[in-house]
Amino acid sequence: MGVPLFPHNETAYQNAVSMLSETGKAAILHPTGTGKTYIAFHLVEEFPEQRFLWLSPSDYIFRTQMKNLLKQDPDFPADRICFLTYARLMMLTTEELEELSPDFIILDEFHRCGARVWGKGLRALLDHYPQAKVLGLSATAIRYLDSNRNMAEELFDCNVASEMTLGAAIVRGILPAPVYVSAIYPYDRELKKYQSRIRSMRGNGVQDLNQKYLDALRRKLEASEGLDVLFQKYMTEKNGKYIVFCANVKHLQEMQKQSKKWFHAIDPEYHCYTVYADSSDSDREFEKFQTDSSDHLKLLYCIDMLNEGVHVRGISGVILFRPTVSPIIYKQQIGRALTVGENRIPLIIDVVNNAENLCSIDSLQEEMTNAALWLRRNGRAEDIVTETFEIQEQIEDCRKLFARLEASLSSSWDQYYQAAKAYSRAHGNSLLTMPRRYVSPTGLSVGSWLLTQKMVRAGRRLGSLNEAQIALLDDIGMVWENRLDLQFEKRYQYAERYYAEHGDLLVPANYQSEDGFRLGAWINNLRQRYANGERTGMLSDEHRGRLEKLGMQWKVSDHTWEKNFAEACEWYRIHGSLAEVPAKYRTESGFALGAWLQNIRRAYQGKNQDRILTEEQIRQLDSLGMRWESRFDEIWSDSYKAAKQYFDRYGSVSDLPVSYTTSDGVALGRWVRRQQAALLHPEESTTKLSAQRIRMLAQIGIRKEELSDPWDQNFEILKNYQQQYHTLDLSQEVIHQGVWIGKWLSLQKKAHENGTLSEERTKKLESIGYDWMNRSERQWQERYQEAVTYYKQHGNLQVSSERGSLRRWLNKQNTRHSNGQLKPKQAMLLEQMGMQWKNG
Repeated sequence: MGVPLFPHNETAYQNAVSMLSETGKAAILHPTGTGKTYIAFHLVEEFPEQRFLWLSPSDYIFRTQMKNLLKQDPDFPADRICFLTYARLMMLTTEELEELSPDFIILDEFHRCGARVWGKGLRALLDHYPQAKVLGLSATAIRYLDSNRNMAEELFDCNVASEMTLGAAIVRGILPAPVYVSAIYPYDRELKKYQSRIRSMRGNGVQDLNQKYLDALRRKLEASEGLDVLFQKYMTEKNGKYIVFCANVKHLQEMQKQSKKWFHAIDPEYHCYTVYADSSDSDREFEKFQTDSSDHLKLLYCIDMLNEGVHVRGISGVILFRPTVSPIIYKQQIGRALTVGENRIPLIIDVVNNAENLCSIDSLQEEMTNAALWLRRNGRAEDIVTETFEIQEQIEDCRKLFARLEASLSSSWDQYYQAAKAYSRAHGNSLLTMPRRYVSPTGLSVGSWLLTQKMVRAGRRLGSLNEAQIALLDDIGMVWENRLDLQFEKRYQYAERYYAEHGDLLVPANYQSEDGFRLGAWINNLRQRYANGERTGMLSDEHRGRLEKLGMQWKVSDHTWEKNFAEACEWYRIHGSLAEVPAKYRTESGFALGAWLQNIRRAYQGKNQDRILTEEQIRQLDSLGMRWESRFDEIWSDSYKAAKQYFDRYGSVSDLPVSYTTSDGVALGRWVRRQQAALLHPEESTTKLSAQRIRMLAQIGIRKEELSDPWDQNFEILKNYQQQYHTLDLSQEVIHQGVWIGKWLSLQKKAHENGTLSEERTKKLESIGYDWMNRSERQWQERYQEAVTYYKQHGNLQVSSERGSLRRWLNKQNTRHSNGQLKPKQAMLLEQMGMQWKNG
C-alpha cells in the first residue's frame, strides 16, 4: 500500500531527500496535525536497504504514531526501525552505541534536543556516526524558555527542507480554520492584584482615575456569560470528543470538580477520561477515549501527555484551561483540534485564567496575515483558502478596559522612579536592600513597583518598559534578578557540582555539601512543590527548565524509590544491565536489590496491588536494561538451557522419557513434551511459543514438521490404562506410564464441552467407551429426567411431599443456585420447566 503523503508533505519529502543527499542534514518544521511524521515513515519505506534509528522524547509518542500508521499501512516494515528515547540514548554504553550502526537518524520533536542531558547523549551519537544522514521533525525550532535558542541552526546548520507556521497551514487550507472562543476564568484573583496596586498610589487623583477603570473592568467581567452557558452555546456537537488541557494534577482535579456544573446541561451522562504522565491508567484511559463511539459527550482531561507527537483523529475541539504557557505549548494544544484531511470545523475554547494572557490569539492571526501576504507577493494567491477564522471573543471589551488600566497605571512611572532614585542615593546607589513592601515617605509602594518592573522585563507580566527606562533603573543600581533568583542561582551551583560528580540529581534526603548546604533537603522540597502544582517563586518556568536540563526528575516522588533506584543505577554502572541481578543479591549497604527488583516485576505484571509503577519509573528502569519477564519465562529459559546442554551432549532430546529429570531438578522430559504439543496444536496448548522460541527449539531439533502427534501418544496410553484397569472413570491426579493422563483426559472433556475438540478425536475417545459425563453428572441427569416426567404430567414443578425424593432434589438445586454452585446449563434446563429460584 505504501505510506500516504499529502501534497504539502510530498513537496517537503522531495526537498528533504535532496538536502540529505547534498548536506546529510535536513529539518522539517510543520505544525501539529499536518502529518509530518509520515514524511519520515515514507523515507524508511523508500530506502529498504538502510538502517534507521528513530529518537523521540517518549516511547508513548512513538507507539501511538506507529499504531496509527499500521492501521493505514499494515505492511509497513516497522522491524527496520530501531527506536530509542532521548533519555535511553544518554544511558548507552560505548558497546551499545557501537551496535546501532544507523544509516539514517530521525530526530522527532528535535527542539527537545536542546536539553542539556539529552543533548549530550545526542552529540555523542552524532560524533560516533558522522556519515549518518539526520532528519529532524518539529513544529518549531525555537526553545522559548531557553534564551530562544534555534535548534535548526545548532543541529542542522539551518538546512531546513520545509517550514510552515500554524497560521500558514490554515491559510492554505491544509488545516481547517477553527471556531475560536475566548473567555476568562477565574478573574477575582486578577482584580485583587490590580486593587492592591491602586491602593499603593497616592496623590494627584491617580488613585481615583485608576479605581474608575478597575471598577468598569469588574462590572464587565461580572456581566459576562458563565462557563456553563458558554459551553452549552458553542459545544453543539453533543456527542463529540473534546480534549481538556490543564496545568497540573491539582489544577486538573479542580477543573474536574466543576465538570458537572459546566457540562451537565449538554449531556447529564457525559463520559470523562483522565490522562497524565504519572497515572498508571493513562494508556487504558486514552484507548477507551479513542474507541468510545457512544452518543454521549466525551471529555479527555490531560496535563502534558498530548502536547506533542500524539495526534487523535475525530476530535471535535479542545478546551484550554491555561495559566501562562510558552508559545509552543499554546500552539501544540490548539493543534490537537486541527487535523489535515478532516472536513469538520474544530472548536477551540480558550479559557484564559490570568489577565496577562488576554492577547494570545493575536500571534496566530498575525501568522495568517503574514502567510497570505507572502503568498500574494510570490504569485501564489490561488493557494489562499481563507485569511481569517471565526472568533467569538467573550473578553474583547475586557481587553480594551485592561489595556486602558495598564496605560493609566504606567503613567505614574516617573513618580515611582524618583522615589526609587531617592532610596538608592540614601543606600549607596543600590536598590538591592529595598524590602518588597517598602513605602516611600510620600506614600508610594516602591518595593512592589520595582518587582513589577522586573516581571515586565522578564515577560512574566504584561506592561511596557522601554530601553530608556531600563537604562534609568540601571543607573540607580537596579538588580533585575529578584532575591529568589539570586538564592536559586547559589543553590543551583551546588546541584551542578553534585551532578558533575554523580551523573544525576538523585540526591539522598540527608545529603549536605562540604560547607554544610543541605542539598538533599532543597531538592526534595522542590519536588514537593512541583507535586503540589507550584509554578512560581522557586519553581518558575526558567528555574524548572534549568533543573530539567541538568537531569532533574520531578516524578521521583518518594524517598524510598529514589534511594532504591540509586542502588540500581550503581549496579548498572558496574554491570551495564539489570537483567542478571541475582534474586538474593544485596548491595554493600545491605539493600536487597534482587528482592526489590522481583517486587517491581510483580507490580509491572499487576500481581502486586500494593505498588503501582508510574510510566516515568518504568522508563527509568528500561533505561537501565530492566528485565520484565515473569517467573514462568525464567523457568522456560532455565529448562531450555538444560535441554540445550542435553542436545549438545547426546544429539537429540526427542527420545527423552517423559519422566526424565536432570540432576538439578529440571523436569526436562515433561518440558519437551509440552513444547512438542504447543508446536503441533498451539490453539489447545497453555504453553505459548513466540517466533523467537520456535527458532530456539529448532536449534535443538524440536521442529513441527518432524513431530508425531503427542495426542495420539497420550490416547494410546489412556487405552492401555483402560485395558489394564477396566475403567475410564479416573481422577485428574492419575499418572500412567509417566504421563499425567488424568489431567490430559480432563482437558479433552473441557475441549469437548467448548466445541474445540475435533470430530475425529471425539470418535476415538468414544470408541474405547469413554462417557463424557462423570458419575455425578450422570446422577444429575437421571434426577433431571425424573423432573421432566413430573413436569409433563403436572405442568409445573410444585412437587408435593408424597414425592419426597424428587422434592428434596429440587430444593437442593435451589440451594446450589443460591450459592453459585449450579452450572449455567443445568439452571437453564430447570428454568425451561418454570423453576422458581429462592433468590429470584
